[in-house]
Amino acid sequence: MNVEYFIVKRLIGAKEGNNRLSRPIIRIAILAIALSVAVMLISIGVVKGFKKDIADKVIGFGSHIQITAFSDNNSYETSAISKNQDFYPSIETESGIKHIEVFATKAGIIKTKEEIHGVILKGVDTDFDWTFFQENLIAGEVLSLNDSSTTNSVMISENIANSLRLKVADNLIMYFVQEPPRARKFEISGIYNTELEEFDELYVLGDIKQIQKLNAWGKDSVGGFALTINDFEELEKQTQMVYEKTPYNLNAQSTKELNPQIFDWLKLQDINVNVVIILMLIVAVINIITALLILILERTKLIGILKAIGQTNWSIRKVFLYNAIYLIIKGLFWGNLLGITLSLFQKQFHIISLNPATYYMKSVPIHLLLSDILILNLGVIITCFIILILPTYLITKITPIKAIRFE
Repeated sequence: MNVEYFIVKRLIGAKEGNNRLSRPIIRIAILAIALSVAVMLISIGVVKGFKKDIADKVIGFGSHIQITAFSDNNSYETSAISKNQDFYPSIETESGIKHIEVFATKAGIIKTKEEIHGVILKGVDTDFDWTFFQENLIAGEVLSLNDSSTTNSVMISENIANSLRLKVADNLIMYFVQEPPRARKFEISGIYNTELEEFDELYVLGDIKQIQKLNAWGKDSVGGFALTINDFEELEKQTQMVYEKTPYNLNAQSTKELNPQIFDWLKLQDINVNVVIILMLIVAVINIITALLILILERTKLIGILKAIGQTNWSIRKVFLYNAIYLIIKGLFWGNLLGITLSLFQKQFHIISLNPATYYMKSVPIHLLLSDILILNLGVIITCFIILILPTYLITKITPIKAIRFE
């Protein structure tokens, strides 16, 4: 049997009964590690949850990648491009591409007797994926589109409905600033609420054929193409692939390029969680170092005996390193149990609520993967082990004669 491992087993077994000084210190160290790990796990889960939920909502309104005509203006109006492209819809067969659909946008103003509200009419066709809006539908139904006729139905957000005092089946008049100015009467078929207020207050969904008529476009003219992909982590790679397959007069942009303010804000959240992880690691390391030094102090006589019978400094240092690793693993166990339990409770029961106007969601989101848990635990063990090598150097300064006489 490995000598160091045998001694550690004996120390762990004897520790509870004999060492009144180290017992509370060790328990405090284990508690500190457990709380630090729990806080780190929850922090990672919350930040990843925020990033995933907000990204999913932004993509739900737009897409992962958009193909449009090159334009110098920053308006919400899309320029006409032909629907007949070599990549449409064949690009769906490319690896990583999930879906492609057409769209067009046009700025308008909804006017009622009491209020007016500026909006963007997003025209969609029969190939539109309604999954996102069905999940966020609170009243009515999604649009029913077909190729043979134009529908006057639209979907509006709950924010717009409340602001203009509208409900399902009500009619609304939308005005479009152009030459000559136009007005269209629409009927509300459904009301949605994604809690992404910046977009909810802006977008009205309607039939793309309405925009084609308003702009005097042909039936094969659209504002652009929207693509969704299977893996968000491959966004840059897929955007480059799509760009290479589009003709020279069209531009392919990712959702990160189209919504830089949102994704830059999400990127800042990574800094916050990194700060939390560093602070919690410092707390855990300080406590485990304290516990290790107390253990060395209490076992000074044992160190002297081991040196007297020929054990090397490194062999004795390993005994205390193994002992410290045991305490770290014990702390990790309770920390993981606490962190995962609290995360599951929040994910299931939404205990902590938020203001949707500020945070774009009603409760704190949690998105924790097994890989996140494993990487965090491995990182804590490796970091603590490396740092603990230094305090064990104290053992090399202990002489056998003085250590054996130590009381």
